[in-house]
Amino acid sequence: MHAQSTRRFARSLRKQSTSAEQRLWGALRKQSLGGFRFIRQVPVGPYIVDFLCRERGLVVEVDGATHGDAADVCHDSRRSAFLATQGLFVHRVLNSDVYENLGDVLDGIFLALEGQPARFQKRVSERTPSGLRPPPPAKLGGG
Repeated sequence: MHAQSTRRFARSLRKQSTSAEQRLWGALRKQSLGGFRFIRQVPVGPYIVDFLCRERGLVVEVDGATHGDAADVCHDSRRSAFLATQGLFVHRVLNSDVYENLGDVLDGIFLALEGQPARFQKRVSERTPSGLRPPPPAKLGGG
């Protein structure tokens, strides 16, 4: 796909977001998660990623029922490998988790952001929602 048509397609996807993407966007926009800035429906090479934090090189993909069969898993794996060559790390979340466990999804994204020590660190890996919560802030004064 040509770069201009990819940008045009990304723009149309922003207007036609799924309800799970809209819900997650509501929680990520305006630096709502730890002060990290996300943008949505961003062209990266031949692909369009759901959400991107450029500061940490983290891609968040919201997966629905269309990502369950072997062909889709293979496509997602190739896509993640390509994104890794661009210095991006992919964190996948499920539509159902966005609806039922948004807090846990945000905790997982926050942990993924914190786990990225340098911008555009190259690594081929994927994470799934873990349900872990970030540690509480340290108390000042040691007490």
